[in-house]
Amino acid sequence: MITQLNKYSLKFPHPNEANEDGILAWDGDLTPSRLIRAYQSGIFPWYSKGDPIIWWSPNPRLIMELQDFKLSKSLKKSIKKFEYKFDTAFIEIITACKDVKRQDQEGSWINSEVIEAYDTLQSMGHVHSIGSYYNNQLVGGVYGVVIGRIFCGESMFSIKNDSSKAAYAVLVQHLKKWGYDFIDCQIPTEHLKNLGAKEVSRKYFLDRLKKSNMDIVNNLWKIDNSLINNI
Repeated sequence: MITQLNKYSLKFPHPNEANEDGILAWDGDLTPSRLIRAYQSGIFPWYSKGDPIIWWSPNPRLIMELQDFKLSKSLKKSIKKFEYKFDTAFIEIITACKDVKRQDQEGSWINSEVIEAYDTLQSMGHVHSIGSYYNNQLVGGVYGVVIGRIFCGESMFSIKNDSSKAAYAVLVQHLKKWGYDFIDCQIPTEHLKNLGAKEVSRKYFLDRLKKSNMDIVNNLWKIDNSLINNI
């Protein structure tokens, strides 16, 4: 049975109580305290416009081991075409993620409520983004939530070929240098599997999450051009 959250409590049911589709609970809100508690517990929100907030803990879970990222020759060349910036255009990036047209998908779950909530987390240092720039124009990007040594990827967009994959590759290189554990890709997709992500059990994910939650990575979220030049 899917649990309705108590608006006066931040408590979530255990992720193992999710149904076979990965749905754990509904209702609640997107306050910073609830969102942080959710991500720390291996839970994330994902819902359609007009619906109540739906909270997920899928099984299997998709993760990207940083050392498993597949860097093709063509992507390696594409990386050199762009410039990159961390945390300088979050609203533009999340809005572009909302507006970009995706194959076999009608609309986006990213609404004004979501943008406001994650912008607040960004101002608190819990959300980070990376943008790809071509001729000083933002053409691709990625954003996500940081929990301990895990980057929880939320969404990406691309309006120029390889711009989001290049940003993702640059992100991976920096996360490796900074001592992060892995990227939580949440729902399995063929696109991310092709880049090296793999499916793991919920138990395996929660065990890794618990260990990574114990550590805080201190970094400045500044682009290291030497890393990019050596890709």
